[in-house]
Amino acid sequence: MQRWSGRVAVVTGASAGIGAAIAQELVKKGLKVVGLARREERVQELSQDLKSAPGKLYALKCDVSQEPQVKEAFQWVRSNLGGTDILVNNAGVASINTLIDGPVDNWKKILDLNVLALSLCTKEGLQSMKEKGVDDGHIIHINSITGHSLPSGFFMYAASKHAVTALTEGLRRELVNQKSKIRVTSISPGTVKTEIAEASGFPLELTEAFKDTPYLEPKDIAHAVLYVLSTPPNVQIHELTIKPVGEGP
Repeated sequence: MQRWSGRVAVVTGASAGIGAAIAQELVKKGLKVVGLARREERVQELSQDLKSAPGKLYALKCDVSQEPQVKEAFQWVRSNLGGTDILVNNAGVASINTLIDGPVDNWKKILDLNVLALSLCTKEGLQSMKEKGVDDGHIIHINSITGHSLPSGFFMYAASKHAVTALTEGLRRELVNQKSKIRVTSISPGTVKTEIAEASGFPLELTEAFKDTPYLEPKDIAHAVLYVLSTPPNVQIHELTIKPVGEGP
């Protein structure tokens, strides 16, 4: 991780859970981290807790499903920090719905955030890297094991994560065609103990059920990000699947 010290990472959905854990670990490794989130105050609080760390956390209010806000955020990174070296696409949402009954609004929220916002941030992040002259940058998508399977009741969420799987490989091929050394990685966790169930409006009985199943902590995914970034520049960790011990299929 030493080669990343002093460089700039953008982390989406940095106000809680996996995003907050990733931002925290990167700052501890000496990076300048821009945490994008709608709840900017949560990122600011985390930044205060990290004042003695080698790096620095910058809180930036941004709804990544809104293109003008995303463009403005990456322009802020260019103007204030010189541009992006690492992008971690973590922001996401889940909900229980069916293809027969919807609701359609839930579908739109899932696809807007999990697919389109990820793609938009990737586009802006890559443009920032190119403008900065970065050819050893790294883009990390926080995917899900549902991007490789089809769990009951989460069909649209699973579809969005299958899209992330396809987009990761598609971007890798585009970068190869451009002879770029920028790397892209998909990290697919199993169950992680975060606020996503409550934030996504899961029924109480389902939220309670999660407490009785094996789970990962957000810091476990943050450590996976550090592992991916610490590999030599010639190594492409394309897909990393992480499950808690004892988790079923």
